[in-house]
Amino acid sequence: MSFQATSGGSGSDGLGPSSLDLLHPTLAHHVVNTLGWPGLRPLQREALPPLVEGDDAILLAPTAGGKTEAALFPLLTTMAGRTGEGPSLLYVCPIKALLNNLLPRVQAYSGWLGRTAELWHGDITSAGRQRILRARPDILLTTPESLESMLVSTKVDHRAFFANLHGIVVDEVHAFAGDDRGWHLLAVLERLAKVAGRRIQRVGLSATVGNPDELLTWLQGSQADERQGRVIAPGVRLPRPGQTPQDPPPGDIELDYVGSLDNAAKVIAALHRGEKRLVFCDSRKYVEELGHALRELGVTTFLSHASLALDERRRAEAAFTEARDCVIVATSTLELGIDVGDLDRVIQINAPGTVASFLQRIGRTGRRQGSTRNCLFLAVDQSGLLDAAGLLHLWGRHWVEPVMPTPEPRHIVAQQLLALCLQEPEVAQNLWPEWWAGLEPFHQGEPIASHLIREGFIDLDGGLMMIGPEAEKRFGHRHFMELTSVFTAPPQFTALNGRNEIGRVDPALLAADEREEGPRRLLLAGRTWMVTWVDWRRQRCFVEPVDGGGGKAKWDSGGHLGAFFHLTRAVREVLLGTDPEVKLTQRATDALAKAREDHMDLVHPGGSVIVRADNGDLRWWTWAGARANITLAATLGAAADPKQQPNDACLRLNSELDPRTWAAAKSSAQERVVLPEVSVRALDGFKFNAALPQHLAERTLSARLADVEGAQALLAEPTRFVHT
Repeated sequence: MSFQATSGGSGSDGLGPSSLDLLHPTLAHHVVNTLGWPGLRPLQREALPPLVEGDDAILLAPTAGGKTEAALFPLLTTMAGRTGEGPSLLYVCPIKALLNNLLPRVQAYSGWLGRTAELWHGDITSAGRQRILRARPDILLTTPESLESMLVSTKVDHRAFFANLHGIVVDEVHAFAGDDRGWHLLAVLERLAKVAGRRIQRVGLSATVGNPDELLTWLQGSQADERQGRVIAPGVRLPRPGQTPQDPPPGDIELDYVGSLDNAAKVIAALHRGEKRLVFCDSRKYVEELGHALRELGVTTFLSHASLALDERRRAEAAFTEARDCVIVATSTLELGIDVGDLDRVIQINAPGTVASFLQRIGRTGRRQGSTRNCLFLAVDQSGLLDAAGLLHLWGRHWVEPVMPTPEPRHIVAQQLLALCLQEPEVAQNLWPEWWAGLEPFHQGEPIASHLIREGFIDLDGGLMMIGPEAEKRFGHRHFMELTSVFTAPPQFTALNGRNEIGRVDPALLAADEREEGPRRLLLAGRTWMVTWVDWRRQRCFVEPVDGGGGKAKWDSGGHLGAFFHLTRAVREVLLGTDPEVKLTQRATDALAKAREDHMDLVHPGGSVIVRADNGDLRWWTWAGARANITLAATLGAAADPKQQPNDACLRLNSELDPRTWAAAKSSAQERVVLPEVSVRALDGFKFNAALPQHLAERTLSARLADVEGAQALLAEPTRFVHT
């Protein structure tokens, strides 16, 4: 395998003269005459030869950098030379809304060559699916979960349907690679390759990431040692973690401190009137509260988050696309490349969790000729201000997180073994590894397969594996739909106004509270609703709109562990006096000065600080992120307080420690970092843990809670004791 990372050439935003000789003549004609392009963009030019030759690739460009065309044009060119029925190309996205948005464009491009494209995901009706099965399209836009459901469905002849499959485009590939959906996608691709009887060309599309070569190797899966692979990124600075500071990237970035969500609403209402503004919040609760506050101030406001009903989200996105003087408040649902029209401003409440997310969000602006990319950060509290300043400090150094696949995905192995037994009538017990062709997680799959057989998830008959009674009992509801998704969603109740679904709410909001008088009020879709009746058995509630406030919004966060190591360390640098190289309002400057004063005793340029309070409480201020602190607490053993939940900034130590005993404990910890223990309750939220031996389930979850490198870095740093 060879890699070619290209980063030269002219800027990826401009069109330049280009030879279209490698494109199919009809396609080249439409590029010039229908699209009106004088040529291809640099990314599209450089992607043509390797993709036409069948190489795997990662294509990097900012949002609206022409990645979709860079992948589709060469793949359509090669498709034009093939015969055969059924999908030749899959186009996979992490969210359905992005697929919906892409469909008209893909249908137009494929239609130029007399080819067809269709959409298949959870919102497609049964009649729509039957139509696709009867008239198989050349391109199928879908999700990994829908691919899985097609493979295991008795209504789909998967061998016939996928017989002509040659390639796959994975859009927003970084969004897959960073969680279990990535491993699930790779495992499904290996099964599809075996069904199709050939290797499948893999092309990933992404905005800037910190480790594109590693991301490419991951995407290639079992093909990594056998196929050509290229990172193609003309005009893009390929960052690496730990780069030395450089001139900050271009863009109109400003950081302000407003102190509350209500104040944020007032600022948004007052600024940029007449413009279209997209406001990102990193919680659904904040989206609802800010959206409601903006409407109370008379601002035309739309909302988008995952717990709103599909029709509600679509109405908001359609109205926002057509409107001018308005605001849409969203979670990361609008971070990915969904078209929201001609956007003027991006506003961020507090900070996103990663620099990569920020790059996605700022990339929604600056698309018009003569406009610049922009983002206004509004910090509503001190921690949000510090997170924003730390993130902008990293961004100013051109630092982007490496995308790291989740470690030790044993539960995905269990899920895939069960799915294979649904897909194939009979699976030879000694041949199941062939379905995944040596994909890394399956190297240690034998103990998991043995456990599934032993516990009745898989039945054996003459050396053949088939689905067992325990799998039917645990995952058989609604034709094994539970097996097609690799994560567990917290329970939510559907809120209905008459027959119209508004969205889904946390059941904790519906439970009676003796401290509250009168009917319960919810905040959903930016409006206040009174709960008239709760159907606990069917998990739904009925609501009526009411005027005024008092509505509550709440959702389970899913056990978010806090910030990562590099972001928390950047916050430490800010507290030590480093300002991000962006515009700071006077309010932000004053609030940062106060934050530094508040934390004066908790940071030191010479290393980390251990602070003993007057009440004897002893805390180690690591500024290493919650995962590193959890790992440190486990590694220190008796030197750490066992009754604690470490946060991003610190962990509690045994109050009897002094500088001498601390030095001994630290020296011992440096010899071997220990993974944190996990509780039985934590395993309950870990999907497919029942299909794993308990010790393997515990080890898998423990590896995900840990940050070994971060813990090692802190143990190697000097520490000093301080008494406050």
